[in-house]
Amino acid sequence: MRLNEHAIAFDLDGTLVDTAPDLVGALNACLDGSAVPPVSVKDVRPLIGQGAQAMITRAFARAGVRPGSGEVQERLNLFLDHYSRHIAEHSRPYAGAVACLDRLRRAGASLRICTNKPRALTHSLVQALDLGCWFDDIVCPEDVPARKPDAAHVLAAIAPHAPANALMVGDSINDLHSARAAGVAAILLSHGYSDPPAHALGASLVLDHFDGLADAIFRHFGEKS
Repeated sequence: MRLNEHAIAFDLDGTLVDTAPDLVGALNACLDGSAVPPVSVKDVRPLIGQGAQAMITRAFARAGVRPGSGEVQERLNLFLDHYSRHIAEHSRPYAGAVACLDRLRRAGASLRICTNKPRALTHSLVQALDLGCWFDDIVCPEDVPARKPDAAHVLAAIAPHAPANALMVGDSINDLHSARAAGVAAILLSHGYSDPPAHALGASLVLDHFDGLADAIFRHFGEKS
């Protein structure tokens, strides 16, 4: 099946790339010298999709430590500085992701990234992992009037394709809600950072790995044609 008239938007963190190790590394670096003990990937994985500030706030709360006035912002600045310098030290595409992107591109699909990750960090990560060649567009929060879960983010990512000819691939409730609001079908991957787990979010299709994603996308558009 050819997908020349179709757009597929991918979330980045927790969907295409496992960024948790480097995010947690930055979190622990920014908390160094505080009363908060180091945290593990397991401790903060469900909060990664909520952003760096949420991770920092959660780390303080988990340790029973009240941050000082302005301390969260100070720690956030340290986080962003460390993360920008170590953004792809341990982060890698999920198994099967590149093969899936290659298969979809060879079928003619227009692939895009639709992420709430800040633009500078997104482009730095994509470049470091040599992922840019697969994508026709990368749409970050700075590029839209409202970010996910707002429909505007997904609609901007798939433009000029109609929602009926597009699909969103993500790992979280934000991805699912934004796709539904935009009238775009969604497939979730369970290996990401969602809390509650992706299987509990009510998506019509949740996959545990990339191996079956391309076939699921072909079936979806084949059934609609």
